[in-house]
Order: sequence, then C-alpha cells, then structure tokens
Amino acid sequence: MPLPQDYLDQFTESAGYLDFARFGPPSRAVREASARLLERAATADHSTVDDLMRADADARSRAGRLCGIPAEQVVLQPNTSTALFQAAFATGGAVLVSDGEFPANTYPWSRAAEAGRVQVRRLRPPDGLVTPEVVRAGLDAEVTTVAVSAVDFRTGHRADLAGIREVIGDRLLVVDGIQAFGAVEAEWATADVLVAGGQKWLRAGWGTGFAALSPRALDRHRPLLSGWTGARDPGRFDGEVREPVPGAESWSITNLSPVSAGALAAALDLVERAGVARIEARIAERVGELAEALRSAGARITSAPPPRSGILTFDVPGRPAREVAADLAAAGIATTGRAEHVRLSPHASTSADAVRQVAAVLRGR
Repeated sequence: MPLPQDYLDQFTESAGYLDFARFGPPSRAVREASARLLERAATADHSTVDDLMRADADARSRAGRLCGIPAEQVVLQPNTSTALFQAAFATGGAVLVSDGEFPANTYPWSRAAEAGRVQVRRLRPPDGLVTPEVVRAGLDAEVTTVAVSAVDFRTGHRADLAGIREVIGDRLLVVDGIQAFGAVEAEWATADVLVAGGQKWLRAGWGTGFAALSPRALDRHRPLLSGWTGARDPGRFDGEVREPVPGAESWSITNLSPVSAGALAAALDLVERAGVARIEARIAERVGELAEALRSAGARITSAPPPRSGILTFDVPGRPAREVAADLAAAGIATTGRAEHVRLSPHASTSADAVRQVAAVLRGR
C-alpha cells in the first residue's frame, strides 16, 4: 500500500536532501508539538510541570509498541551515546564489539573497560561486516555481551539480528538502532538492549531517544549510572542514596526535557500511523532508483549488497569522493562525503526529482 499523503505532507526538507543517515529534518507534527509544549512552559501555572511530564509516558508507550514490548521496559534517553554508556557501565564480563562500529558504540565499552567494569574483545572482520559467522568466531567463554549496529553507518549493511541471537545463545545482545529504527523492520525483540536516538530516521530532532530493555537485561544489569529519578522513592529527600527501581526506569539519571519527550512522541506517532513496512518500502524504492542512476552515470556502488537499508555509498573512479560530494552540494544535494566514498541516504519523503538531480550532476550536465 502507498504511504498516506497526509504523512508525506508532514515534511518540508529541500528536494535535494539525501542525508538522513546524518540528520532527519523534523516533521510539522514534531515542530508543532515542541512549540506547543514550550508555549505551555512559558505560561506556567500550578499544573504545568506535572502536565508536561506526561509526555514521557506517551513516548515510552509508543516506542514500546513499535518494539513489541511493554512501556515498562522502555526508558527515554537524550541520545544513543548516553544509552550505550548506561549499557556499558551496567555490564560485567567481556563484550564483543567490532572496531568498525560508529564511535558511539565503541567509546562506552572502552571507557567502561578503563573503569574496570568490562573487558573488550575487538572484532575485525575483513570486509567490515558483522555477521553471525564473524560473531561466532569471536566468542569465548568470558564473553557475556555482544554489541552491534542494526545498520552499519558506512555501508548500510543490515545485521542479521536473529542469526546473531542464535549464535550467542543466552548472552546479552546490545543493538545500536539509530540507523534503522523507524525506517527498517527488524526483529527488535531479539535485542536485550536496543538504543536509538531520534534525530535521524525517526525525525524527532536532537535531544531525543530511548532504550528498550529485555527482562534478561534487567535481571543481569546493575545500573551503575542510575540517578535520583531512577531510584526508589525519588521524591524523598533525606540524604539517603537508594537502590534503583526495578525495570527500565532504573536507567534514569534525572528528569529529561518534556519538550523533547513530546517531540519524540509526535515522531513515533507518525511512524505508527504510516507503518514501518510502508516507510521502508518507499525508502527501498528510492535507494533502488539512486543505485540505477549512479551506475548509469559511471559511479561504482560500494554499499553492502542487498538487502539494504536507506544507506547507499558510492565512488566515481578517478575522482576524490569529497570532490564529488562538493559538486553535489553545489547543486543543492545534501550528502555525506568521506575520504573513501559519498553516502546517500533518502527517506520516504524523498522525491524522484532528487534521483534525477544526482544523475545530472554526475553526468556533468
């Protein structure tokens, strides 16, 4: 089924915007929710704070439904990195993680290792892709946790989460979902810890995100970074430091912005109503069109083979990638240019005009 027009009408990014793997311009609904909550805060009365804080529960419920878990297993986080630091400092034993991960999924484990919380086992797959076979080869008796991205930020490779789960057995699986959640259907229930910032494919803006925790993670983790809002009886101020509450709220450090929570709730609502499958299908259509346009213009696709996410990387033989990215930018096409390739990342709202613009630039027209 096609995406509803009222979903597509929510977005106003420029026609050449192809950089959703870096940042997803927020929808009208997100902007309106943020403005409404800020206005409510600006005209505060005796009920304002309590009213605003209800946005947290709304966002957690919506995230839980998209993950297929109860809201009690979801805690809001300001970004992916904070949630991964929570996971790293709550973990014991050894963690297996690829050195090709985005730094948000390497620094937390390294810092936790410096603090004596974990040992780090580095995966170094020759092609950079984390597969069940690569994970199996890296396991030993001391590994308690495997950390992986649902979608690789460089190549768009989609991790086989079910296959990795089968390989690791009862060990904990920590999944960085920022390059996938809301745009790719995945078996999220296979993850013991799923973290996702909302500023990319969810299009919720900066300062938004969540973590979803399985009963196994909640049972085994000691939430070392738990703050006063994650402790029992948080409204009792007697100088005592109390035990963390049971459940995902134990990861709470302090009250987060209710404006950010409302923005996340609005973004999740749009995804729920449109349906992840339909969003994913539209993105796949645009990625396929872009791949064909790139090949016809003499470019070389360097992304992982299908099934792909919304990330498509390429280079042009004989030309520096950053030079190609600069040419595209001069024509109003937003991409991410790195030394080794140019990364395109369309969303469901990307029009066919963007595909034609890319092809025209690469052909020198």
